[in-house]
Amino acid sequence: MKKSIKKFGVPLTAIAVLLVMIAWMAGLFREQIEPGVNIPATSNPADAVAVRLAEVTIIESVPASVEATQATIISSRLMARIVTVNVRAGDVVNRGELLLELENSDIKAQVQQAEAHVRATSARLREASQTLARVKELQEGGVMSVADLDKAVANHESLLADMAAADQALEEARTALTYTEITAPFDGRVVDRFAEPGDTAQPGSKLLALYNPLSLRVEAQVREHLALGLEVGQALQVEIPSLDKVVDAVIEERVPAADPGSRSFLVKAGVAFDKDLLPGMYARLLVPSGTEKQLLIPADRVVHVGQLDLIWVLQDGHSNRRFVRIGRLVDDGQVEVLAGVAAGEMVLPVPQEN
Repeated sequence: MKKSIKKFGVPLTAIAVLLVMIAWMAGLFREQIEPGVNIPATSNPADAVAVRLAEVTIIESVPASVEATQATIISSRLMARIVTVNVRAGDVVNRGELLLELENSDIKAQVQQAEAHVRATSARLREASQTLARVKELQEGGVMSVADLDKAVANHESLLADMAAADQALEEARTALTYTEITAPFDGRVVDRFAEPGDTAQPGSKLLALYNPLSLRVEAQVREHLALGLEVGQALQVEIPSLDKVVDAVIEERVPAADPGSRSFLVKAGVAFDKDLLPGMYARLLVPSGTEKQLLIPADRVVHVGQLDLIWVLQDGHSNRRFVRIGRLVDDGQVEVLAGVAAGEMVLPVPQEN
């Protein structure tokens, strides 16, 4: 008999202890408040605010990118060896500042040859002019024939043409010499550097990329229903997620043709200068898409418990805890309530624990 009691007593005791622990964890030994039971308000009823029914603007976030209106690729018009590159990516440059120098010894020699040709042609032209004057004088005196005069005139006109060609050749050589010094076409910032000293620059090949930081704008493909309601000059806002900023923008252009693939219009909006804003950044164009009615309450009167949202509603002088479903946060510190309360109900501040 004693062996049977020992055999079954220990397991039964363990089961009893386990049941007591489960009951304690379930809260059976603490005072319970049934769901829906009102408790006296712990906040001043005068602090209660009414649930407000408001008409708010719906904002649609459209993916966009930051682009530079004034941007260019610097390239060479000559094939020549690069002597120096005076800038690197990120450098700020002014209009006319020297960016690259190309080897120019052969072009300088061409300039000198052209200058020498101009001097030689000029000397021959002076001689021809003097000869023509003498022939005219002798022909008028009957010493020279008309044929001699015609020959002197033709020689003079030929040298005039040679002189014009020599001047043009000199101008071309001097212009080619300026191509060996590449300068900034506008005030801007260097995006990238594609060549180093010693490389051979080819006509049209990329050497530097440059953009104007004052010419940045945001470009977005906006669906046609929204885009048709936008106008040039309309003020919008642009969100830059990487900078955690929202900046003002003004629509500068709406391309008057939709993309047949996406059925959207390209919208370009200018933004103010910001030193942290760079071309290629991801942005969101915030476009108004209409209005809707929302129930709003102060965001600080909502308590988040796990995935649940709680508020305290004043009813008949009592504080009633209410589960609600919360939506978007509004800029003025209000939060949208999707379910759980009705317009006009009074919401109390969150009770403070004693």
